[in-house]
Amino acid sequence: MNHTATAIKPRTIRLPAAAPKPAPSLRERIAAFFQARGIAAYLVGGSVRDTLLGRQSADMDIAAQADVAAAGQALADALGGRYLRLHQDWQIARIIPPPGSSLAHIDLTAIEGDIERDLRRRDFTINAMALPLQASEYADCDDCLIDPCGGLGDLRRGVVRMTSRAALREDPLRPLRGARLAAQLGFALDDTTAAAIRGDALRLTRAAPERARDEFMKILQAPGARKSLRLLDDLGLLCALMPELAESKGVAQPKEHYYDVFNHLVESVGWVDSMFCDDSRGDSRAGMHGEISGMSAADALNRVPLIDGMREYFGGAVSDGYDRLTFLKLTALLHDVAKPATKTIEASGRIRFIGHHIEGEQAVREILTRLRFANGGVEHVARMVRHHLRPTQMAQQGDMPTARALYRYYRDAGDTAVDTLYLNIADYLAARGPALEQGDWASHCELIRHILEEGGRQKAPETLSRLVNGYDIMKEFSLAPGPAVGRLLAMAHEAQASGDVTTRSQALALVERRLERGGNGA
Repeated sequence: MNHTATAIKPRTIRLPAAAPKPAPSLRERIAAFFQARGIAAYLVGGSVRDTLLGRQSADMDIAAQADVAAAGQALADALGGRYLRLHQDWQIARIIPPPGSSLAHIDLTAIEGDIERDLRRRDFTINAMALPLQASEYADCDDCLIDPCGGLGDLRRGVVRMTSRAALREDPLRPLRGARLAAQLGFALDDTTAAAIRGDALRLTRAAPERARDEFMKILQAPGARKSLRLLDDLGLLCALMPELAESKGVAQPKEHYYDVFNHLVESVGWVDSMFCDDSRGDSRAGMHGEISGMSAADALNRVPLIDGMREYFGGAVSDGYDRLTFLKLTALLHDVAKPATKTIEASGRIRFIGHHIEGEQAVREILTRLRFANGGVEHVARMVRHHLRPTQMAQQGDMPTARALYRYYRDAGDTAVDTLYLNIADYLAARGPALEQGDWASHCELIRHILEEGGRQKAPETLSRLVNGYDIMKEFSLAPGPAVGRLLAMAHEAQASGDVTTRSQALALVERRLERGGNGA
């Protein structure tokens, strides 16, 4: 029997494609850059501290035994980023990686002598640790940690301690930075360090204003700003930064106020923080203010009217890299700064601060300009200070504001209209303090809710399509160009916004009636 062999076709076996080698991370690329050039480089400062705390950091601090100008420019080129020289004398450079990178910036400093000597010159022990940049896993590098000042122990105990008095005095900003570290991390200041800071507080005036501004804004930015401001005041730093606040200490207010002016301002910041606080490390909503006439602070805060997307709104940028919430805290601290200068006592004993909101507007312009805030931030705060009394002045007590009053408020307060309402809430709470009455508080919250809701239903003044324009008014009534036409136009526009007129003919009739009465819109 013949068997015919069946041809067996060879199977084609497809091997899985080799997994592509992952692209090196930005940190690995930076480490390779220095390694390839034989440059000793270390992760230092806040980068090491945050790594050991398990905190994400958007920045990287590197100390290298190299010429910063040359190495910084070469690193920027290698990463496709930008190079900035921050400090000529101290050999500090900044590299801005390209957009989409995991780091916002990389700060490069030159090592003076060896790394241990360099670390001992740094400000605080928790910032005076280093790790070799080439270490593979920073979190598991206890053997690699260079810690000549005992920073790891202070980190575990939650203490901010200076490396030495000489190091603290090397930069006049360091005392404020120590307070900022304590505020941001929820740490305590070492007693010896606190005493040294008090002794050097006035040296803060020698620091570059914009640097002091940024340290202070970071303190306000962190949860628990009320507690942090108390610390700054205890250390003498708050009034060194803003001497105008010293004048508010001990300034008595009318009987409706629980605190003097200074403490009212600090408590106002605390209430702003409480409205947004969700961090147990900071002042909690329920505990930071205690009992208030039989209700808790949490109960009082639960009455505060909220807007849709409140956190997103107050997380929006204003200027200098800071958001609406941080600027709201800043304004709360300064909104009554002109009260000492405007205080009068009538024969009856009544205390008044006539025009303090107008004087305060000018005062905050001067303070914030001195601290090198950008114009946008200065105007944002100044406008809130000017209008912080408006919400309770828009109608008689017990009544709600009319549509016309709402229009005028939103027109005048502009982009800060909503922010100013929350400033007013904090102002009210801080004025009454523990003596807050439940009924009065409920009424105030309903007023703010009405302004938020009814005002929100109106079209923004700048987006309203006008029924008439200046040319219409001049042509219809044979008027020459001038301020009178502008006033008549503003009157017609206001009537349109409040719903009193809805057509072009109604708007012109309103103008005609005003002219017949001998008025011009003034």
